[in-house]
Amino acid sequence: MIIIFQVSLGILALAFAGGLVRVLLGPAPADRMTAAQLFGTIGVAAVLLLGEITELPAARDVALILAVLAAVVSFAFARLCSR
Repeated sequence: MIIIFQVSLGILALAFAGGLVRVLLGPAPADRMTAAQLFGTIGVAAVLLLGEITELPAARDVALILAVLAAVVSFAFARLCSR
């Protein structure tokens, strides 16, 4: 089962690299923000997977905090763009 988690982390790393390309080359600020939201989602998934691999239950709390912070950042960006 740990092999599956490690492969999943590798796939998440590839998705992170794709998002990084979009942040650097994105034609619009909205594209860059969407990639930043992708980083938040990947971060939550990676922390959950690492928590399962290391059998650390506190990782769920950290993932929940990351998810809330990603939502706050998205709200702040939308608020900033509406002005």
